[in-house]
Amino acid sequence: MNARDAVKDADRKHVFHSWSAQELIDPLAVAGAEGPYFWDYDGNRYLDFSSALVYTNIGYQHPKVVAAIQEQAARMCTVAPGFAVDVRSEAARLIAERTPGDLDKIFFTNGGAEAVENAVRMARLHTGRPKVLSAYRSYHGATSTALNLTGDPRRFGTDSATAGVVHFWGPFRYRSPFYATTEAEECARALAHLEDTIVFEGAQSVAAVLLEPVGGAPGVLVPPAGYLAGVREICDRHGILLILDEVMVGFGRTGRWFAADHWEVVPDLMTFAKGVNSGYVPLGGVAISAEVAETFARRPYPGGLTYSGHVLACATAVATLTTMAEEGIVEQSARTGEQLLGPGLRALAERHPSVGEVRGLGTFWALELVRDRGTREPLVPFNASGADAAPMGAFAAACKKGGLWPLVAGNRVHVAPACNIGADDVARGLEILDSALSVADAHMA
Repeated sequence: MNARDAVKDADRKHVFHSWSAQELIDPLAVAGAEGPYFWDYDGNRYLDFSSALVYTNIGYQHPKVVAAIQEQAARMCTVAPGFAVDVRSEAARLIAERTPGDLDKIFFTNGGAEAVENAVRMARLHTGRPKVLSAYRSYHGATSTALNLTGDPRRFGTDSATAGVVHFWGPFRYRSPFYATTEAEECARALAHLEDTIVFEGAQSVAAVLLEPVGGAPGVLVPPAGYLAGVREICDRHGILLILDEVMVGFGRTGRWFAADHWEVVPDLMTFAKGVNSGYVPLGGVAISAEVAETFARRPYPGGLTYSGHVLACATAVATLTTMAEEGIVEQSARTGEQLLGPGLRALAERHPSVGEVRGLGTFWALELVRDRGTREPLVPFNASGADAAPMGAFAAACKKGGLWPLVAGNRVHVAPACNIGADDVARGLEILDSALSVADAHMA
């Protein structure tokens, strides 16, 4: 048995994969990765336009970060979370330096879902209120509370209508639930809807509003100007905390350290993970405002994790954040979006009638694929599976055949390469997308 077959055989016998019907999947056996590429055992190289699951912000195997992991592993791999440790303190300091406002206390978790769970717990304890509002088009993680707060179909299988979770419609002008014809109308009507929801739920019972500043999983939903500031004002007026979920969009993904920086909005709590160390070692956390932190100054916080602030993960974060600053990777992400990805993707939309809309920031974009530009009918139905999802499957297969690994979700392809991707690789990826979109065009009504 060759190496590829041995890896796949062991995988099929013993690995239980997430979000999958186990007997219906055929995972690619990956042999290695470097920069914006990974490859299989047959020598096929793929330009990764998904950054794994939108987290390898500095690409695969960055030598400075790999060296830092090796050095820390040789010195100290782990220690209990109750101790003060140099790399844990330094990781917290570097994160706090970059967060907006006074979010200067960092509670470490192992990933984004746990960060959301703890941010919600903090908000409920701080306010003494039970309810948390989140948008229908959203994803916040796969743990119990985080999944119920999620607004996409992944929650359906385990949604128990958790007490205290209330969903509302956020702004999305291309598919506006408010019949808006301009960005200004979409913003005003979305804010009015949120306030109505709060009023009818009873503002005195609402602890927090949880939002992704740019909706990641639902399709790179960039809010209209004034929306986040309007949410902040509504929350302040009703004594409600604002939690921003920056798990997917933080640390350079949108061309700023945090997506909230585009609109100069400061939340009370901010969740992070993924890009904090490019996923080299699992790490997440909650950045906490001074007011919320004061709640637990003399009152124990009832939460913790065995691996909170894991030493190896924190050392990786220190190396990642230092490298990003030294190499100007956040600024590079912004330039790539403004000068390469944005113009390139809009040019594809002009050539391919299956592209209904292009939207994004930095190295985070989405193409909305449709059957008809006039009616905006999606290329595949909402929550499609099986034969209904075949057009997107054919499009994804064409991308992979050309050497591009896409991130396909619903009727969209998300374009999220490493934040430090070079111009030549962007051009190559756009060329492959150009060819693959001809497959999508063939499925139009």
